[in-house]
Amino acid sequence: MADLIKVDSHVHLYRTVEEGLAEKAGYEVWEYGEKPAVCYSEDAGTVDQVIKAMESSGISKAVLLNLFSAQVARDMEIAKLASNLGESQKETAIQEIDHNILGQLKEFNRWGCEVAQNFPEITAFIALDPIALPGEAGATHVSEMVENHGARGVKLHGAFQVFNMSDQRLWPAYRKCEELDVAIIGHSGPDRGGIGFAEPRSFGHMLREFPRLKVVLAHMGGATWKQALEIAETYPNAFFDCCEIIEWTDGTNAPTELELAQLIRDIGAERVMMGSDFPWYDLDHTVERVMELPLLSQEEKEGILGANAITILGL
Repeated sequence: MADLIKVDSHVHLYRTVEEGLAEKAGYEVWEYGEKPAVCYSEDAGTVDQVIKAMESSGISKAVLLNLFSAQVARDMEIAKLASNLGESQKETAIQEIDHNILGQLKEFNRWGCEVAQNFPEITAFIALDPIALPGEAGATHVSEMVENHGARGVKLHGAFQVFNMSDQRLWPAYRKCEELDVAIIGHSGPDRGGIGFAEPRSFGHMLREFPRLKVVLAHMGGATWKQALEIAETYPNAFFDCCEIIEWTDGTNAPTELELAQLIRDIGAERVMMGSDFPWYDLDHTVERVMELPLLSQEEKEGILGANAITILGL
């Protein structure tokens, strides 16, 4: 194990302990149903914590996935507005909120890229949001962050950011990612409203329209994991990580350990990467979970631990 390439393809980092703990407290993991014992991490997700965790678990590279929802931030700020504002005052205040949110998104992405510049073992994927940066504005931001700040891809979370993964406001950004040869990592799984913003089938249109774009369906579809194989069989540019779902096997809405291993084998183990979802889960425990999977060969497990991510993400 000591000589293996180990890559964590799915980590989240925060600027302070307080920010990380607040983010964890506000994000409920609900989709997998009930499971008596889930091994959560106590870390807040600071840079120092992930570097320490990487060193202790022998992980040589971690992919930082920035996550930012303009809609969530917008709703929170609008709720704070005074109730006695007139219509024109409220409109002006909302315009200022939207301007500030766009600034926050860009600042958060710059921070993530600065982390990667200071710590070469970390690779930065930036957050993109079609509500804050629709159409060509999104493509321009991707180009700026990749070409001038070293970003290596884009992170999307349709369920949290409230958009469909095939939303055509993202078309210019997808086209730019294809042109720059950088990947998209998108959360895949159900949303509380049952709309299907980020279920695996929601990726179909984008995968068909951008066949040279590498798209990673994070969590292998989560609680909608039964859709993953059809997407994999239909679109060769679809890849997957087993982040989080591997900690929830045998949950009431999750696959069993055997079902997860069979899904990985059916998709093709070479198309699947390990991810911890740090700071929600521990890096070392995620490595152990991969190695404990049934059905898969030692070679397939070793690929999932790191070599696959090197190839898929171009690390």
